[in-house]
Amino acid sequence: MRAFISLLAPVIVFVGTGLAQDTQTTYCEYQDGSEVSMQYNPNVKEEPKNGRIWSPGITLFVQVPLTLGGSAIPLGAYTVYLIPDRKNWTLIVNKNVTAGAAYNSSQDVARAPMELGEIPDPTKELQLSFAHMSAKQCSLRVYYQKVGAFVDFLEE
Repeated sequence: MRAFISLLAPVIVFVGTGLAQDTQTTYCEYQDGSEVSMQYNPNVKEEPKNGRIWSPGITLFVQVPLTLGGSAIPLGAYTVYLIPDRKNWTLIVNKNVTAGAAYNSSQDVARAPMELGEIPDPTKELQLSFAHMSAKQCSLRVYYQKVGAFVDFLEE
């Protein structure tokens, strides 16, 4: 695993407090003013297990058609799942947003491998942020324990 380096110069990161207690919202605004956002609770209820679907309670809100890992994501709200592993993570966008629903792969809209790195200061809370990389590219950053994982959402 390589060391994780934060790219702060070209990055615009927005993090705010959501409506529910302890809920965080992070978003990225594309050059044309449209945005992608995620709501999540930094206090993880269930610990991730290598190679297994992990549902840390992340909701994705898409206000402009996006592409993730070559798959189109239409406008709407989605549940985000992760599959952590020692050497790679996968991000899954799933159209079932019913609270407490069991994961069903037939509801997947997109899957993408995430790049990994090791962060210097491990975190006990889940942290999400977006980095605005270019006019039509926002990179999601996921930090948990000693792992920094990231993947790009591209505006269509």
